[in-house]
Amino acid sequence: MIFHPRRKEIRRRCCDEQAGCRLTSAPPLLRRIYSAREVATPEELDQSLTQMPSPWSLLGMHTMVEHLADAIRRDDSVLIVADFDADGATSCAVAMQGLRRLGATSVDFLVPNRFEHGYGLTPEIVAVAQQRKPNVLITVDNGISSLEGVHAAKNLGWRVLITDHHLPGDTLPDADAIVNPNLLGDPFPNKALAGVGVMFYVLSALRSKLRTAGWFTSSRIEPNLAELLDYVALGTVADLVPLDRLNRILVHQGLQRIRAGRANPGIAALLEVARKSISSLTAEDLGFGAAPRLNAAGRLEDMTLGIECLLADDFRTARGIAHRLDALNRQRKEIESQMKTDALALVRELEDAGKLDHRGGLCLFDASWHLGVVGLLASRIKDHLNRPVIAFARGPNGELKGSARSIPGLHMRDLLSDIATRYPKLLSKFGGHAMAAGLSLEHGNLESFRAAFEDAAGGRLSKLDTDHTLHSDGKLEACDFDISTAKLLKQAGPWGQSFPEPVFDGEFDILDGSIAADQHVKLKLRIPGTQRWLDGIAFFVEEPQRWMGCKQLRAAYRLDVNEFRNTRRLQLKIDYMESRASPE
Repeated sequence: MIFHPRRKEIRRRCCDEQAGCRLTSAPPLLRRIYSAREVATPEELDQSLTQMPSPWSLLGMHTMVEHLADAIRRDDSVLIVADFDADGATSCAVAMQGLRRLGATSVDFLVPNRFEHGYGLTPEIVAVAQQRKPNVLITVDNGISSLEGVHAAKNLGWRVLITDHHLPGDTLPDADAIVNPNLLGDPFPNKALAGVGVMFYVLSALRSKLRTAGWFTSSRIEPNLAELLDYVALGTVADLVPLDRLNRILVHQGLQRIRAGRANPGIAALLEVARKSISSLTAEDLGFGAAPRLNAAGRLEDMTLGIECLLADDFRTARGIAHRLDALNRQRKEIESQMKTDALALVRELEDAGKLDHRGGLCLFDASWHLGVVGLLASRIKDHLNRPVIAFARGPNGELKGSARSIPGLHMRDLLSDIATRYPKLLSKFGGHAMAAGLSLEHGNLESFRAAFEDAAGGRLSKLDTDHTLHSDGKLEACDFDISTAKLLKQAGPWGQSFPEPVFDGEFDILDGSIAADQHVKLKLRIPGTQRWLDGIAFFVEEPQRWMGCKQLRAAYRLDVNEFRNTRRLQLKIDYMESRASPE
């Protein structure tokens, strides 16, 4: 969370009291929280695997598993082409592990290098893949827009199978099979599956197909695919897909396996270097602990290293790779910090010149910015301004590569599609989701694209609430400020995108304050209506010294348990704060 002088409106979520009353097994506080997230029945809180929709309702699944079953029976050489982010890496791990356990004996993977090959199944990566001499090529978390790459692979005589979740364009690639819940007319009820979730579903259907065919015997044991759910949980959380009911089931089941000490070695090693408690692990720990370290490989070097960590057979090997990923992540933080400083300086120049308020979106570019980090930068500035942002860096071939991040209510990929339709020669390529997208354009087209983007975003944002609004679950009673309530809330998830962790608001007296690591503010706060005090912490605060001497504040916060040197204490993680008294 980035703190800045702009004030936000704290708006309390509306809850359906009648719906909350039907959740009779939940404590009153949870009834309020669940009903505000449109959970209306106890069945919606059932996170068992039996509640998952059938994989056979995915369009193209029957054709997909026919090809895969045939490849396994024929002992074909199978090559998996992955994406270079955490969803792609975990999708690859699930595909590798799952196909091997189902009986495939010749399975390998290839992941494009962000700086050499670009995204997806390109003709260039097909040329690299040709050295492996595969019979079958499977894409995970990519491929739906790879028209030229699929054509090149088919010309080599390969069967091409696409598993993806990104939004398709007007023309689909000429693959032998495609499974993607976002295909037009696909009846699958849960469109928010991450790439790793799609691959897990393909394996589930394939196992069912092989079971019916009598493939499994006393010497060829049917595998327990639930052993892959820690990968699925990590990839789902890392990709920031909405945590609808299906994704909550997948993440919950993965977390349960990790907490029980049954994580795959690579996942366990990533969590160890991130210093996350296995027994009380949350989705947030995956998103802010394991995912950045895994992503660091694809951002700065090559995601092959990250996939090797996930596929490690033993913990010692995985730990060694995880430490290398941790070092890359520290390097990534340093790069990102400098880029953020540069970007905020550009934003302040626009603010000082009065050129920011009328802009519906913002395009930022600096020739020194790192291609692997611009997505994170766009996200940070988007949070700062509460409007869509695209950050550009130079690509390997001189093109500009952009990472776009949006705000709720503005569909980024659709916006880019509209721009491409209106200005056919402006964009080289684009693709993505509602909240995030990638694009390429010639350097000479940057200013024209900037104008088109600002115009298109401004037209859509005029219909949205673009105020700096923070949604709260209301206030907590004095009796709720305890460790048991904090644990209850943590365990009531998993929380994440579109199913947010509970945030509360209230006013507090401040007894004391200090600055940690030059950017975090630590406060001692009095619980309203009592003489009890507790700790509060706000991370990455701009101008942290301005809070020293403040006597009262209003805060939006989350309950947390701080564990330090075998001592557990309740603390407030402050997402937003505003002074209720002038600093001394």
